[in-house]
Amino acid sequence: MAGYLTTHVLDTANGRPAAGMRITLHALDGARRALAEVTTNDDGRTDGPILPQDRFAAGRYELVFHVGEWLDAQGAQGGQPRFLDEVPIRFGMGEDDHYHVPLLISPYGYSTYRGS
Repeated sequence: MAGYLTTHVLDTANGRPAAGMRITLHALDGARRALAEVTTNDDGRTDGPILPQDRFAAGRYELVFHVGEWLDAQGAQGGQPRFLDEVPIRFGMGEDDHYHVPLLISPYGYSTYRGS
């Protein structure tokens, strides 16, 4: 089985999925190359893998979660400029496996981990 990449974004400040957040994926193989742009659905997930099996390759990657524009669209409190704007997460994928990189977000903090 070839590997693939998924994500899930949760709004921890309000206890709900982060629906409508834009996410971009970049390869970091010497030069930063844009690979995909997706938007989370009502469950805070994407409708399919961000990097599907037929495009998977081992290497270094970056997911950029466009948190500031999402918070603005939600009418979230916070000054301008926002404390968090774009949240980049850099990681490696070295095996043919399912990589799941969730983001737990609030206007003033975030966390991530390798999920299942």
